[in-house]
Amino acid sequence: MKLSRFTRVLALFVMVALGVFMASGCVPAATTEDGAATASAAGGGISMIIMLVLMIGVFYFLMIRPENKRKKQAQQMRDNLAVGDTVTTIGGIMGKVVNVRENAIVIETSDDRVRLQLMKWAVSSVGKQTEEPKE
Repeated sequence: MKLSRFTRVLALFVMVALGVFMASGCVPAATTEDGAATASAAGGGISMIIMLVLMIGVFYFLMIRPENKRKKQAQQMRDNLAVGDTVTTIGGIMGKVVNVRENAIVIETSDDRVRLQLMKWAVSSVGKQTEEPKE
């Protein structure tokens, strides 16, 4: 399930607002017939712990896990670079890989055989780019 950036930010905002609401004590206390407040230690504490665990779980599944997955895919793509691949760098330079080293690659950017040495982390995509990337 792919969520948009807006949805993830909205979920984070809701979680933070809920946490602030719970921590500030805005939950009304139970009162007796004469108006005195009674403490429900067991019920209030458990519900707060459950809410905190749920907030952490939602935060993990909406924010942390998808980001780690994208990082892993990008690292795998960079590790699998081979001579002859067409790459696009994070700066928008397109070229064909002519040499692969441990942490760097050499690309040829034009028919004039202009060569650039780049670090592997600077590669954003592999393959021909037919249109501008969408964000």
